Amino acid sequence: MSIPAEALGLATRDHELRRDRVPHVVARVVLAERPTSAKPGDTAIVLPNGTIDGFVGGSCAESTVRAHSLALIDSGQSVLLRISPVPEQHQPGKVCVHNECLSGGTLEIFLEPVIPAPLLVVQGDAPIARALRSIAAAIGWDVAEAARGEAIAGDAAAVVVASHGRDEEDILRAALCSDVRYIGLVASRKRGDAVVASLGMCASHTSRVHTPAGLDLGARTPQEVALSIIAEIIAGRPSPTGRAAADDAIARVPGTAVDPVCGMDVAVVESSLHLDDDGGRVWFCGSGCLRAFAADPSSYAR
Repeated sequence: MSIPAEALGLATRDHELRRDRVPHVVARVVLAERPTSAKPGDTAIVLPNGTIDGFVGGSCAESTVRAHSLALIDSGQSVLLRISPVPEQHQPGKVCVHNECLSGGTLEIFLEPVIPAPLLVVQGDAPIARALRSIAAAIGWDVAEAARGEAIAGDAAAVVVASHGRDEEDILRAALCSDVRYIGLVASRKRGDAVVASLGMCASHTSRVHTPAGLDLGARTPQEVALSIIAEIIAGRPSPTGRAAADDAIARVPGTAVDPVCGMDVAVVESSLHLDDDGGRVWFCGSGCLRAFAADPSSYAR
């Protein structure tokens, strides 16, 4: 059986995004109660800027999918989104949304965020550096080599220098200039302080370098030191701010505005429909609500 060209195109796009470490959400229709324009199996990809490639329903359904997908890119949790034309009771395991703009049917759409694995950049070939690469790979992280004179990847979660005095300053400067969240230097406290001081950067920058790198776990072997560094990176990892997957549907999605016509949450991104008037920028789920508001703005509360 041949694969439809559109599905093949989305699969290729998904592969490219994963390869390029671009976070996104795969939205797939799993239930469609007529009348709806979407059918089970229809799929779309939602990018961090709100762009949607593919099809999961009309403009109103698309707006709801966009708003919830952008929250999931932060939380990293999958969601079964139920969009209904009438208010429904909360259902365990589902996020239920009342959407008056639908043509009269109900959709259930599975939203699966695809978040790149943490990227660890390691410089050096000492036993600790080799152990770091091995442990990071074992827990599913991506590992890259740090090269002198090259910029650090912008989405690197951590940079660890374990080269015992070789080319340390250049890599540390590059990491500090790239605003990497965790920067570690494997060295004694005395030598580490001297290396950091030699960078010639202000203390507000150099204070971000962890040296000696790793939590004080009493580590002795290279493998134990590497484990303590991984633990310190994980301990300092920021918590997601997106809402949990099974939150009640009445909770507001972060980064959204309310459509004054139908009351839906709309993602505040340039790809969402909006209109500027004397009261400021107003956001809409679809063209029908935008036209209704434009015809008589005074009829709708902000």
